Amino acid sequence: MLAAHAPLLHLPYYWDEAGYYIPAAWDFFRTGSLIPSSTMSNAHPPLPSLYLAAWWKVFHFAPVVTRTAMCAVAAIALTAVWRLALITTGRQTVAAATVLLTAIYPVFFAQSSLAHADLFAAAATLGALGFLLEERIWLAALCFALAALSKETAVMTPVALAVWASWGRKPVHGRLVRVAALLAPVLPLAAWYAYHWRKTGFVLGNPEYLRYNATATLTAERVLLALGYRAMHLFLHMNMFVPVALMVACLLLPPVEEEAHPDARKDASRPEWSGRPRIAPSHQVIFYITIAANLILFSVLGGALLTRYLLPLYPLVLLLAVNTFRRRMKEWSALVALSAAAFVVGLFVNPPYRFAPEDNLEYVTVIHLHQAAIGEVVAHFPKATVLTAWPVSDELRKPELGYVQQPVPVVEIDNFTAAAVGQARTLPQDYSAALVFSTKYDPPRLPFFLGRRSEQWDERYFDFHRDLPAGVIARALGGTVVWGEERKGQWVAVVRFERGTGTREAQLEPVINLPAGSAGSQFFSVPGVRSDEYRESSSDERHRNEGNWPQPSGLRRESRHTWLSSSAVGPPQPSDSASSGTIFSRSAARAKVNNRL
Repeated sequence: MLAAHAPLLHLPYYWDEAGYYIPAAWDFFRTGSLIPSSTMSNAHPPLPSLYLAAWWKVFHFAPVVTRTAMCAVAAIALTAVWRLALITTGRQTVAAATVLLTAIYPVFFAQSSLAHADLFAAAATLGALGFLLEERIWLAALCFALAALSKETAVMTPVALAVWASWGRKPVHGRLVRVAALLAPVLPLAAWYAYHWRKTGFVLGNPEYLRYNATATLTAERVLLALGYRAMHLFLHMNMFVPVALMVACLLLPPVEEEAHPDARKDASRPEWSGRPRIAPSHQVIFYITIAANLILFSVLGGALLTRYLLPLYPLVLLLAVNTFRRRMKEWSALVALSAAAFVVGLFVNPPYRFAPEDNLEYVTVIHLHQAAIGEVVAHFPKATVLTAWPVSDELRKPELGYVQQPVPVVEIDNFTAAAVGQARTLPQDYSAALVFSTKYDPPRLPFFLGRRSEQWDERYFDFHRDLPAGVIARALGGTVVWGEERKGQWVAVVRFERGTGTREAQLEPVINLPAGSAGSQFFSVPGVRSDEYRESSSDERHRNEGNWPQPSGLRRESRHTWLSSSAVGPPQPSDSASSGTIFSRSAARAKVNNRL
């Protein structure tokens, strides 16, 4: 696991890591408080913070320690997958194939070194399912409790299984014990919420957290849309459609017959040849309940449709697929190899639709772009106050995130839409530079575009928006783009202002947003602005030919950083305070991210 992630271990913290999980653990490490002070408290249980702080205490506070610690959790999760496969199939070959596919599935691989609570919950949930199938019910309850203390939504799995157990055919006493054990994880989670309420006055996090993840999501249209997205995420996303489609195709074939066990041949009433066995129906039911409960839960709750919420489900789907391969095909290893090849491609080649960069190695591109831009700001604007949006605002303010040595003062806006840039013109604070970047992965001409109606739904329910191109932002604010890079649909630029903010004299002219799927990036010749919109397609295979690409002045076509390269900024030292630097405006965007489930 460490060898596979070696090039990623020294990367600074990314997006939600920087927004909540690292600040929360950092606050506990420094102060011993379970309630974070440098970021908004949203009632996430404290187990991930305790675990990371323990590693930092034994070793030291650094991204490499954090990512090594997360790789250890991923290894525990893969061990649980191995046990689960052996329990349900009894075949080491099936177990090995399932572990391999899980480990290299792009979502799991990317999350294996990122400090998110979802990996903790996945490891504990998969371990609990193994114990449950072995009828070691109280060990299962312990693992489910650890999952709930890692991520509160993980409690849904044992609750759903408890409801199913209450309808079983076992004796009443046995059912009651099973239900009691499966509901036991609710107790430590309730204790945590009581503690959180006593300390903060809120049970389920701050009011914005509750609104963003619950009350604002409870409409029939939104739930149905989210359910469709969730099904796509689980069965199709990041080339998961390859093993799923192969599994469906294999179901059309009869089971492969093989010679019965020697003990069976001694019994004349039993056939000498039989089909390869399937996973027991009672075991499959446990899988299906777990999958259905989580799909429904994350369709009803959660303001963000992040695939990492489904992390415990991917190994279950892959185990069902691999055992179907073996049961229905003699040369089933070829299907495993084909699935593995599809997953490796998915690690590096982006899908033909919008997605979160943390679902594959695209997040590394984002980190390197941010590092390069921050390096330009630190080198050429050392005393500047920088206009930017989250998460770069935190990356500049907080040295402990790994991007800067000293805090850089910032003026923060929500994003780089026309509305947000227009508001930046009216801010009373002065800033002398801006660091602007793509806050969404939204390259042009995506093949999978479902129309304007679908985009309106995404804007209404899932916080989709389009950022203005760098040159338009510079023109609106009266500045000049002095540096920029773009890679695979992600871009970043630095804007300089000659006098103060320069925003009082600038006029925000109407901006025409290109519809998704439109042909060609648009470039403008604007006095005083060295570049405007620059984008490229969603994967390396779809890049334009260098000679045919109209190159904006002052911009580099391709970042010189690769996912194997080192940081553009020297290794940072953690600051004495996690809230170092200056925040001049409150960002609603950061509130949304900090309030994710």
